[in-house]
Amino acid sequence: MNAISHDIAKPAAAPGSEGSKLAALNAWVAQVAALTRPDAIHWCDGSDAENDALIAQMQADGTLIKLNETTHPGSYLHRSHPDDVARVEHLTFVCTTKQDDAGPNNHWMSPADGHAKMDALFDGCMKGRTMYVIPYCMGPIDSPLSRCGVEITDSPYVVANMRIMTRMGAPALARIEREGKFVRGLHSIGELDPERRFIMHFPEELTIKSFGSGYGGNALLGKKCHALRIASHQARSEGWLAEHMLILGLENPQGETHYIAAAFPSACGKTNLAMLIPPEGYRADGWKVWTVGDDICWMRPGSDGRLYAINPEAGFFGVAPGTSGKSNPNALKSIQSNTIFTNVGVTADNQPWWEGLDDGQPVTDWRGNAYDAAKGPAAHPNSRFTVSARQCPSYSAEAENAAGVPISAIVFGGRRPSLVPLVFEARDWTHGVLVGAAMGSETTAAATGAVGVMRRDPMAMKPFCGYNFADYFTHWLSFDQADAKLPKIFHVNWFRKGDDGSFLWPGFGENLRVLEWMIQRVEGKAGSVETPIGHLPKDGELNLDGVELTDEARAKLFGFEREGWQAEFDSIGQYLDEYGPRMPQALKDEQQRIARALQN
Repeated sequence: MNAISHDIAKPAAAPGSEGSKLAALNAWVAQVAALTRPDAIHWCDGSDAENDALIAQMQADGTLIKLNETTHPGSYLHRSHPDDVARVEHLTFVCTTKQDDAGPNNHWMSPADGHAKMDALFDGCMKGRTMYVIPYCMGPIDSPLSRCGVEITDSPYVVANMRIMTRMGAPALARIEREGKFVRGLHSIGELDPERRFIMHFPEELTIKSFGSGYGGNALLGKKCHALRIASHQARSEGWLAEHMLILGLENPQGETHYIAAAFPSACGKTNLAMLIPPEGYRADGWKVWTVGDDICWMRPGSDGRLYAINPEAGFFGVAPGTSGKSNPNALKSIQSNTIFTNVGVTADNQPWWEGLDDGQPVTDWRGNAYDAAKGPAAHPNSRFTVSARQCPSYSAEAENAAGVPISAIVFGGRRPSLVPLVFEARDWTHGVLVGAAMGSETTAAATGAVGVMRRDPMAMKPFCGYNFADYFTHWLSFDQADAKLPKIFHVNWFRKGDDGSFLWPGFGENLRVLEWMIQRVEGKAGSVETPIGHLPKDGELNLDGVELTDEARAKLFGFEREGWQAEFDSIGQYLDEYGPRMPQALKDEQQRIARALQN
């Protein structure tokens, strides 16, 4: 790596910088270098030559293992430390001057204490290592909706992943030089000691500090840390929204495309929906689904009053287990080349393998040991793939549209085995915000010992909102202006179960039928049945041709259970009260309005 690293004795300024234009960045890099004391500093330019050198270095030291070049060209396996395989929400803090600004939805620490704790960990931590300076842009490089950041790290694995996940390197540095503003992210793998692992966010300073983990969500600071926790705070002050949402384009046979943003908690099919393949009959008629993004959505009002969205990411950091030719063929096709796999199993001929794949047999598990089914799965349940979004067969060129795409509908959804119908439409924007605020998933007996325990996950942002949820809901409500042309808001539930415990809706590609009804509602072409909880599809308005549904399925998927919803809205009211006086009165009034309607 010395061939592309700057010796620490040389100036730590950005290559080609004129000093004053990047003064803040250069001063910060020098400050971090003085604290962490690396042997060398390398400013990342994002070039192929740089990436090739990094890959070669990681192969040499065992950080990456080359996979089968015939079946998976340009692809590698990374095995993380067994104690470093997921996000660590209990060690993730939001450090605001006032604790109430972080809210009960976040772990809080004062900025002074947070910096002191982290700087003590960073002291001398990069001795013997290279310090990488990664300038990156979240979103299309020339989009006014995009925001830049710089991550400093001692992990070449992080550099390789950030190159895939962001617009990284020289173009991002040039934009930072023009704007003079960027999010600062400092990361070190440290000793990978779980007792010395923290992720601190300082939203008022646009700063992130992460120590002790090499796992993606903790180490790729452009992802959840910047694109959601810090960006949500930025968005509030600047008048936009940073959301945990996919973005898809739904093209009808007439060639018209509507864009949909959708938020789901984990294990609710977000990536599958983003890459949905229409049912055969719909494909024959000319329907297409285009993938703009699978995880994060930044939305801003346009001059015409509509919300326009970009996907700030350039790649997918997806969960491998369960990804198959049946569940998500587009995702599977995306990761056949130029992919970094993390913590998956390996077959005898050196192909990546995980539970849910259609074929192949693992011989080595994610720890590098001989596979033994009695000792656990071959792939860690949270094993991942990192791949460029451009490799997805349904990738939309609109993902690079600097203006963003206009959003016609916003969808919220959770895993609800009971009560919640297949789809309903919110009455208006305020009702829609309440629908998002109240969303969540029910636990199962297998997981918790109790069925139907509700875990609220507002807008699927519970782990990611960088400030008080009550203020976040107020910010959402603020978009309802007189000149606004806001998207319609819907709620879906692909996971309704029958009395025998089986799913009532086939899901996967058939979910397009629900999306079609939504767009028809947007266009004023479909009818509905008005209920206290919202508008349900009118009988015959949702295309069910070729879908076999029992009478029980039809009743539960499209029905309204007044008594159950009465209890649900009592629970929602109690949940809103947990946020105290900062909870917007308009949301409480909406909850009470519906609660009263449910009593009639």
